[in-house]
Amino acid sequence: MRRRDLLAGAAAMLAAGPVAPAWAQGEPWPSQNIKLIVPFPPGAANDTLGRAVADQLGPRLGKTVVVDNRSGAGGSLGSTTVARAAPDGYTLLLGHIGTLAVNPAIYPKLAYDPVKDFSPVAMIAAVTNVMVVHPSQPFRDLPSLVEFARKNPNKLRYCSAGNGSAGHIVMLAFLQATGVQMEHVPYRGLAQGLTDLVAGVVELTIGGAPTVMPLVQQGLLRAIGVSSPKRMTTLPELATVAETVAPGFDVRPWYGIAAPAGTPPEIVGRLNTEINAILDTPAVKKRLDQEGAEATPMTPEAFGKLIQSEVVRWGDLIRAAGITVQ
Repeated sequence: MRRRDLLAGAAAMLAAGPVAPAWAQGEPWPSQNIKLIVPFPPGAANDTLGRAVADQLGPRLGKTVVVDNRSGAGGSLGSTTVARAAPDGYTLLLGHIGTLAVNPAIYPKLAYDPVKDFSPVAMIAAVTNVMVVHPSQPFRDLPSLVEFARKNPNKLRYCSAGNGSAGHIVMLAFLQATGVQMEHVPYRGLAQGLTDLVAGVVELTIGGAPTVMPLVQQGLLRAIGVSSPKRMTTLPELATVAETVAPGFDVRPWYGIAAPAGTPPEIVGRLNTEINAILDTPAVKKRLDQEGAEATPMTPEAFGKLIQSEVVRWGDLIRAAGITVQ
């Protein structure tokens, strides 16, 4: 919901009678359970991270934080629900690089503005992606992959979970940074793409460690590198893109919590304090490590600046690539 709509709605409610929210009437927040909308299906990395935060946040606030999965349209449906919710601190969004930075560039009719329609609350984590290839391919590391791709433009095909998905965006950045060309093959979810990758229909992809490494451990795929600026502690043998083929490369899907625009700053501040404390607990650190994620606590202001810069960064790249989803 746009801010002007919120103001118009507020004026209408005032005309009907005093209906100030509980926090404005002096009732301490929170006085009821909180809903955390995860705009993706249960079981995905987004869902795992959301539940890790919700499980710890509820006890710290003295209320239950209920995870509500509302998937569809690349996360846009659930994100729109939060954008239109009352700014009272009882409806939150687990946002990520797609919903808060990429979607504005690929969905021409997006129903929300990630900068204007949300109050940034807290950054949670950045997730390292692992590049994997079919074992029949001749390249065994990132330099040999880039060398092969440079000599054979568009011969290699990489799969993703769809146009504008996190994996697609990371690969676009990789191709731009290395100056090579590959063919993108989008699927309706990475699971389908991995099935074809194992079958040799496509040659490579990039994805989260929990998703792709089981196939590597079974000998069905080969891991050749990671997208983070430093090597993963759980996979130290895998070199980074930055140290091998593209200095300075750091492209990791990130996740954070946002609230509807206009949420009182004292509520945003309380949530930020509690979430940052949660990120430092052993239980959440272990959960993040299992997902190949690194905790990245920030102030609301810093998270807001990140969102703004990422909207510009990925918007420029996506428009240059001509990617849209109707």
